Amino acid sequence: MNARWPSIRFTVNGESRTVQVPPMKRLLDVLREDLHLTGVKEGCGEGECGSCSVRMNGELVNSCLLPILQAEGAEIQTVEGLALGGELHRLQEAFLQHGGAQCGICTPGMLMAAAQLLESKPQPSRSEMREALAGNLCRCTGFMRIFASVEAAGKIAEPAVHEAHDAR
Repeated sequence: MNARWPSIRFTVNGESRTVQVPPMKRLLDVLREDLHLTGVKEGCGEGECGSCSVRMNGELVNSCLLPILQAEGAEIQTVEGLALGGELHRLQEAFLQHGGAQCGICTPGMLMAAAQLLESKPQPSRSEMREALAGNLCRCTGFMRIFASVEAAGKIAEPAVHEAHDAR
């Protein structure tokens, strides 16, 4: 830790963390470089592609646009936080089974946006999926496999362990 910078405290995937980094360093860079959570990806760096999406205090955000200072005291969930105890989240399983993941750049952001959607709408329509995933770009597919994956995950009851984790 560097004594020149303020201590910034927040929770990531249920674990309390403290970093001493420049306060304007992007949340994306802190997650990847300082906390080694490399699931979050940088696509455009401008908040347009959704590859860097994480959940902060229950809301989907583009981590490439947020200075770490804004994460002070926040609850952050990255794609690594979807899987618990070595068990993939139902969305992760569905993406594997239905070909929703292609090159992997957009996949973490798609998973986070889809998790946000399924939390409020357990069995969303295609229209609701399109709207919820509109902030995430994929250049590898026509989104049909992604929609099929989200649809399949919506049909699987979420285990209580994930519900307890999401409630933190």
